Amino acid sequence: MKVREVLGRSDYALISELIPEGARVLDLGCGDGALLEWLKANKHVEARGVEMRRELVQQAIARGVTVYQGDLESSLREYPDGAFDYVVLSQTLQELRQPLQVMREILRIGRYVVVAFPNFGHWRVRVSHLFSGRAPRTQLFPYGWHDSPNVHFLTILDFEETVGEQGWVVEKRMFLSGHIRGTVLPNLMAEVAVYLIRKPVRPE
Repeated sequence: MKVREVLGRSDYALISELIPEGARVLDLGCGDGALLEWLKANKHVEARGVEMRRELVQQAIARGVTVYQGDLESSLREYPDGAFDYVVLSQTLQELRQPLQVMREILRIGRYVVVAFPNFGHWRVRVSHLFSGRAPRTQLFPYGWHDSPNVHFLTILDFEETVGEQGWVVEKRMFLSGHIRGTVLPNLMAEVAVYLIRKPVRPE
């Protein structure tokens, strides 16, 4: 099924599907704030963001979005439990130094977490690595080994395994190959994965 675009990105369209009207949203690694601006205008969310790069923070503020400059890995402990309805981590998980610690923190401060990440198990990445003998370079991963922002190279299977080990609950999982949303062999065929997860409800 072909997915429409939001701000020129299909993964943003899937993320926007998951965010309900009027939710309290924190976007970590929010870049120039374009997604938050769109959610504010179209879903009337209470939007907050965290971004490390000063120039992107300035662009986000110019859009009328509340964004703080800081390292999201060290700033999360400042938020109280349940401070947000949804925490968004879009195309950021693989760039974190301590991704598991960050996931635990955002599941503390958010009722739900939306995670979108590139799937390094995609067949083009596998083929590129197999035949070039070098770090994979594809349209989705155009970086050289020395300038890549990616620190961890996870696949859908890796993420699913971690979710199971941590006891988190997957509310929804969606997979993209280009603009096409599919479910067949996602670890091989999907370029991007989008998950909606939450902590399990503990009995009183």
